[in-house]
Amino acid sequence: MPLNILFAARPERWETYERPLRDALDKAGFGDANLAQEINPRDVDYIVYAPNSPLQDFTPYTRTKAVLNLWAGVEAIVGNDTLTMPLARMVDPGLTKGMVEWVTGHVMRYHLGIDTDILRSAPEWMPRTPPLAQERQVVVLGLGALGATVAQTLAGLGFQVTGWSRSAKKVDGIDCLHGAAGLKESLSRAEIAVLLLPDTPATHNTLNAETLAQMPKGAFIINPGRGPLIDDNALLAALDSGQIAHATLDVFRVEPLPADDPYWTHPKVTVTPHIAAETRASTASEVIVENIRRGEADEPFINLVDRALGY
Repeated sequence: MPLNILFAARPERWETYERPLRDALDKAGFGDANLAQEINPRDVDYIVYAPNSPLQDFTPYTRTKAVLNLWAGVEAIVGNDTLTMPLARMVDPGLTKGMVEWVTGHVMRYHLGIDTDILRSAPEWMPRTPPLAQERQVVVLGLGALGATVAQTLAGLGFQVTGWSRSAKKVDGIDCLHGAAGLKESLSRAEIAVLLLPDTPATHNTLNAETLAQMPKGAFIINPGRGPLIDDNALLAALDSGQIAHATLDVFRVEPLPADDPYWTHPKVTVTPHIAAETRASTASEVIVENIRRGEADEPFINLVDRALGY
C-alpha cells in the first residue's frame, strides 16, 4: 500500500516544496507515495509540518508514525498535548551553510572594523592596523548543529573561539563551557558574542543587565538565534552606556519588528529582517524523506525533539 504523506503548511510552501519532495521520494524508492495537502486523518502515515499550519489538533491522526517539522525551531508546537507521536525538527545542511556564511560575514565586519573604516559621513583619513583573527576572542552561545558548525568555522579562520551550552557538550577544536559558571566565564572573554540558543523558558533573557555587564567593555553582539534570548531594555541601556559597542539583530520577540521599535533608529544597532538562514527546499526535502525511509525500515528517526528540553 502506498504511503500517505500529508503536507501541512501554508499554501505558498506547497508550491515551493511539492517538486523537491516528490523528487526526493522518487529517489528513495517511494515514487508511488501519496503526497497531498488533504488526506483523511486516519490514513496519514507521516505529516510534513510547519508550526504555523492550521493543523493544531493531532488527535485524529492515529496511524501517523512521525511529524516531520520543516522548521529548525519547534517552540510553537512542542508543548501541544495532542502531538503524541515522534516529532523531528529540521536540521537542514542548506540552512546550516547559510547561517555559517551570514554569521561569518558579520563577525568579520566587526573584527575588521568595516563600519568604522567605510561608513563615514565626511572624508577622514585614519590609517590603522586591525588585529589578526588569532587575537580576537569570539564566543558562540549554543552548541547545537548550527552553533557547533559556526564555532568550528570561526576557529578555522583563526579566531579564539569559546562555545557555551546549558549542558556539557564536546565540539572538536572548541573550548566548550557549560552551566551558570561557564556562561560567566564565556562572556568575560566575549569580544564578539554570537547567540544560537534555542527558544525555551530556560534561555529567555540569557543576555540581561547582569550578563551584559560581564562582557568586555565595547563588545559586539550578533543574534541570529531567537529574539527572547535578549532582554531588549537591558541591551539598549548597555548600548547607550558604551558597555556594548554595537549589536546586529536578525530576530526579535515580535516580527515583523514594529515600526516604532527603538532598534530601528538606534545608531548602534543593525537590524536585518530574519534573513540569517532559511530552510532550502531541495536539501530539506532530502532530510524529510530520510526520516520517512528510516520509519519504514524501523530505524531510529534523526533530529528527534526532546520534549523535556523543548528542542
